[in-house]
Amino acid sequence: LKFRLAGYPRKHNEGRVEVFYNDEWGTICDDDFTLANAHVLCRHLGFVAATGWAHSAKYGKGVGRIWLDNVNCAGGEKSIGDCKHRGWGNSDCSHEEDAGVICKDERIPGFKDSNVIEVRKLLARVGRRCCPGSRRASCQEPCRGAALPWGSPAWPQSSLNTGRAGCGSGLLSSCRLFTERQQLNYRLHSVSCTGTEVHLSMCAFEFYQGNTSAACGAGMPAVVSCVPGPLFATGNAHKKKQRQQQQGQPRIRLKGGAKVGEGRVEVLKSSEWGTICDDRWNLLSASVVCRELGFGSAKEALTGARMGQGMGPIHMNEVQCLGTEKSLWSCPFKNITQEDCKHTEDAAVRCNIPYMGYENLIRLSGGRSRFEGRVEVAVGAGDGDKLRWGLVCGEGWGTLEAMVACRQLGLGFANHGLQETWYWDASNVTEMVLSGVKCAGHEMSLSHCQHHGTSLNCRNTGTRFAAGVICSETASDLLLHAPLVQETAYIEDRPLHMLYCAAEENCLSSSARLANWPYGHRRLLRFSSQIHNNGRADFRPKAGRHSWVWHECH
Repeated sequence: LKFRLAGYPRKHNEGRVEVFYNDEWGTICDDDFTLANAHVLCRHLGFVAATGWAHSAKYGKGVGRIWLDNVNCAGGEKSIGDCKHRGWGNSDCSHEEDAGVICKDERIPGFKDSNVIEVRKLLARVGRRCCPGSRRASCQEPCRGAALPWGSPAWPQSSLNTGRAGCGSGLLSSCRLFTERQQLNYRLHSVSCTGTEVHLSMCAFEFYQGNTSAACGAGMPAVVSCVPGPLFATGNAHKKKQRQQQQGQPRIRLKGGAKVGEGRVEVLKSSEWGTICDDRWNLLSASVVCRELGFGSAKEALTGARMGQGMGPIHMNEVQCLGTEKSLWSCPFKNITQEDCKHTEDAAVRCNIPYMGYENLIRLSGGRSRFEGRVEVAVGAGDGDKLRWGLVCGEGWGTLEAMVACRQLGLGFANHGLQETWYWDASNVTEMVLSGVKCAGHEMSLSHCQHHGTSLNCRNTGTRFAAGVICSETASDLLLHAPLVQETAYIEDRPLHMLYCAAEENCLSSSARLANWPYGHRRLLRFSSQIHNNGRADFRPKAGRHSWVWHECH
């Protein structure tokens, strides 16, 4: 049985339940429907549980057969087919009684659907195989039809496409010979990719069966070389070249994501940033976005504004990439009207990113959870030196530095950057090893920020003055609605006797103190304003409610 959520308006975790039975999609009637039924259906759909259900075609009327009626589940069934019901296709309902479910927005670990790739540790080294007996640095002609290893998959004809399936852009540069005399078990051969696959496991391949250690004779493991994206490339020359290549092309960015390589997809059109509607959004289109930004293929194509709602226009709808395109703008898509899509349907992606090992050089200690603590960094990794852990000087440490630390830790956004951490004094690390850290906020690692290097310069070297962070997987993102300010601005002469509250709250210029209160007036610039929260967390005032005070002006 296959299931899907449909209808409008809805979020990604709710909708009309449709079931694929006997080669036909149909619906479920709401007669005798219960939360237990919804639990079983939500687990079918990959969610951990249900939080509610809907009757009377709340998400719109379906079409086709009404497959189930009077469904009665206990809640623990593995399939809706195991629950009591009137029989498949036996119903006295109309589509005005189509049932819907609201699932808890939490996925069952390991659940796979067509828009998610769960990539576990694939022990495959991908690349090109040399002919038996070859001693040259590169092979003119790869061997055909031979079996190659798991740990080293192989294919008869070396192909750039095969490399693309796992990398931002694949480059089978030269056939590197493995000189280590290690026992290799060859399992995989005849790998054939078109280049549009988002993961190597989606390519055609064959398993070698039998004595795997004796397979492949004098052959060698396959190798691939990948070109790093601009975020991960070393050296300014490469970044400059990358920027020059991108100039003049339509631009694309990710917003709202807690980690590198994830976020709401936004595109630039006519000098205005806009979003993409999630109709027909899938892994192929998401992979084009990821590769265009210099990441690997997509591991998840997200719908239903999972990375927050954008603002402004929705530039694209029903994007249908083949997977070979170099830019999302090269894919077929529809221009849309405001009625077609809303920002509740903004598309987003999670991309595979190169493993750089940055998270192994930083850790937190003493916090109440893994998202907070005193920052400890590893130094001395060069020239065979043993890594040693030390503290970061809290002087000048702020939100930008905390942003980089949280990103390097893989913990998302920075809620706070703390200059004193005496209350987290739980580690035996007491040496200060980094000072003068100054970040722009976009860096991948604290080592990429400006700092004093080996010449430490910190006024207070005690552990209580070590830097700390509080990270969060979600954050608010406030944006002023600037056009409204422009449209509503006007000048007003207002009597002073009507401005006492404004004066008490310092809303008037300093010269107002010299005025002849309550006589006279002030000339004011008045306007309306709207602040939108584009993020994925509520915005709360910095001061807690316990410190709020009553003021008669409000």
